[in-house]
Amino acid sequence: MSRTSGQSVPPLLVSPREAANLLGISERSLHTYTAAGTIPVVRIGGSKRYSVAALSEWIRAASEKKVRE
Repeated sequence: MSRTSGQSVPPLLVSPREAANLLGISERSLHTYTAAGTIPVVRIGGSKRYSVAALSEWIRAASEKKVRE
């Protein structure tokens, strides 16, 4: 993937630590949500990665659920 004229391309996938930081939760909570199937995960080889777009969608859906309750 190439980058043009110094523009920074945001990552599509982030590590568990980065995902937990983005969500403002602990890595343990992230693991719990992932194991329950609440937060989607991408497995690449033996590692787990989280889609930034999927995390944003999860936040949006959780926010809408709170509004409806």
